Amino acid sequence: MGWEIIYYNDALQKEIKALPAGIQARYIHLTERMCIYGANLGMPHTKAMKDGLFELRMKSQEGIGRVFYCTLVNKRIIMLHTFIKKTKKTPLKELNIAISRMKEVKANADT
Repeated sequence: MGWEIIYYNDALQKEIKALPAGIQARYIHLTERMCIYGANLGMPHTKAMKDGLFELRMKSQEGIGRVFYCTLVNKRIIMLHTFIKKTKKTPLKELNIAISRMKEVKANADT
């Protein structure tokens, strides 16, 4: 059984679908690999942030995109938050949104 990708909500799924074409293409390619090989593709594709939070790293001519995610038992990858990176360092606001959503998802997880 492969890995399953789940979205925090429909709005997030729409935001990801609205990413610039090059970033979206990288997202699709990387998530297809995640479904086969698991949540940790290693650098430069994925990076562990802290406390079970990870980031999916996408880069194209249009810029740099990030999607924060976490994992749950039974091979589930939960996409939590996306944004276009405009500064060298990840903005604390974006990180806090992802951490808050991860805590909510894990608190409500049914195994």
